[in-house]
Amino acid sequence: PLTYKKPVINGVAEYLPFKDNIFQTVLLVTTICFVDDSKKTIFEANRILKKNGQLIIAFVDKDSELGKIYQKNKEKSKFYNEAVFYSTVEILELLRNQNFQNIDIIQTVFGNYKEIKTVQKFKYNFGEGNFVVIKAEK
Repeated sequence: PLTYKKPVINGVAEYLPFKDNIFQTVLLVTTICFVDDSKKTIFEANRILKKNGQLIIAFVDKDSELGKIYQKNKEKSKFYNEAVFYSTVEILELLRNQNFQNIDIIQTVFGNYKEIKTVQKFKYNFGEGNFVVIKAEK
């Protein structure tokens, strides 16, 4: 069996407990809508990334069908009631404000997610899929 003996390090996205320029990749999956300060979160990700490091943000686009459902019903949800959903355009603006470059975008989860029965292929760009993944380089 695999064992991993590195300690878990507690922290929050806006105040990461790491030195500058030490990571090659920072991954935020379904996280950005739950942070208190998205600008500070992107700033911190940039700070801890090495030169040419990658930030990957995966999220439900608020402008998608699923994003609109989540926003409409968030007050009823224990999980999403404090979430702040973002559009792809808003995330791109946050990234560009921190000078991220070489941005790639893919999307998936097309149509009504409850009716999906097979693995869907992703598409480049955004505007059709409910779930968007953005990779940006420092």
